[in-house]
This record gives sequence, C-alpha cells and structure tokens, in this order.
Amino acid sequence: MDLADLGRRGLVLLGCGKMGSAMLEGWLGRGLALSAVWVTDPKPSDWLKSLAARGLHLNEALPDEPAVVLVAVKPQMMSEALPGLAALGEGRVLFLTVAAGTPISYYERTLGAATPVIRAMPNTPAAVGRGITALVGNGAASEAQMTLAEDLLSAVGQVVRLEGEHQMDAVTAVSGSGPAYVFHLIEALAAAGEAEGLPADLAMTLARATVTGAGELAHRAPESASQLRVNVTSPGGTTAAALGVLMDPESGLPPLLRRAVKAAADRGRELGR
Repeated sequence: MDLADLGRRGLVLLGCGKMGSAMLEGWLGRGLALSAVWVTDPKPSDWLKSLAARGLHLNEALPDEPAVVLVAVKPQMMSEALPGLAALGEGRVLFLTVAAGTPISYYERTLGAATPVIRAMPNTPAAVGRGITALVGNGAASEAQMTLAEDLLSAVGQVVRLEGEHQMDAVTAVSGSGPAYVFHLIEALAAAGEAEGLPADLAMTLARATVTGAGELAHRAPESASQLRVNVTSPGGTTAAALGVLMDPESGLPPLLRRAVKAAADRGRELGR
C-alpha cells in the first residue's frame, strides 16, 4: 500500500459501519496515520469518536483531491450521499466502492464517465482479517489504481480480480452472503445435535468448534475440499451414512445451495437495476 501517497492526499471513507471500520482498523494497523483519514458518517461509533480525539477527521470538510474515496454506505443511502462528492469526479481521485447492488454505471452517471471507479465485494470475516474480496474496475481505473485497491483490501484478507462486472452478482451470492450460510449451518448442526439428545449449550459448542476447525483445516491443508472430505469418510461408517443424505443429488446439500445462491444472485441483479 502506498501509504506515502495516502498520507499526502488523504483517504476518505463515505460511511464507516462494520465493514468500513474493519478495513480502517486494518489500514491503521499497517501504519496509515489518523491525520490522513477523513470519515463522513451521520452516526459515528464510539470507536470513531475516540479516533477523532486522536487526530482522525470526523465529519469535517474533505481534502480537495484525496487519493481514494471508499464508498461504504448502504445502497438505499447512495442517492443521498454520493452526489455530494461529484466535485471529486472526473479526476485523479479513485472511488473504491464496497456497497452491494450498486453497479459501476451508477457511479459514472453521478460522478462522470472519466472517474476511476473500482467495485469490490468483501465479506464479514474481514473483521478478523480473514475476509475475501473480489474487485473489478472501470475503463478509467489504471493498473496502478487497481494495484492500490488490491493492497488496501488485502489488509483484511485475500483479494481476487474478476473478469468483468457481470460476475459480481455471483460473487455476492457465494462469498458476500456466504458467511450467513455457514452461520446457519452451525445453527442447524447444533439443533440436530439437540434432537439426538445433547444439551443445547454442548451441541452449540460442538457445532461451532467443528465448523470453525474444519474451515481452518481447509484453509491450511494443501488438499482440495473434496479430498479432505474423503479423508474423514470411512467406507460404511457414520460419516458415510450422513453424507449419503447430504450429497443426495435430488434432496441433498448441492441442489439446496444451488437454489440458495441463485436466489441471492437474482436479488443482486434486481438491486442493480
């Protein structure tokens, strides 16, 4: 990350909720000075207020030409918040957006077609530095700006580039919404344990530890997810019996997740329109 350029020109956060705060915390941890950060947020958290007392610019006039404006407001607030930054468009300011459901074309219409815009989709594990973010830029975004965006977003996890914006709805449905699916898996696994006679608190402890542990193993192990599944499945054993249900091509997990991901992607396309 080019901290020197950000330090000179400034970094603006338009909205700083959970995702914006997670990213800001990562950047500060990498050495970005509080005095180089401007945050515009109508309901700042106590954490932001504490940073403002130490030098962060909170709800103050913005610099004339910041290096980056991170757009992290809710989609329904976009039409009210973004036009106020139109004066920063059509120039050297990079607009990096993590707002769901808002296409690049909207930013180009509001800020000008020559405005560098990079659309990114992070997910909530960014709060613990284990997120994954997919990004794509418009024609005005230079390779240097794409690299800067990758460096910025790598502060909270892994970063991948997309072939085009047409892939963003699928990304949103898989990794953007995906943590909620995993959390629900924990809930469902705990409930199934209760149904088999376990106390609720023990069932939840087992389910949480199993899912998070398996996730960490999948992260660290060189084998594919398919091979890891095979490794833990003895022929004719208990795991195989359960997988016979979960992997059923008609009623198991694969068709269920296909429907779930499609529903999320379809909703993303609706929001984009």
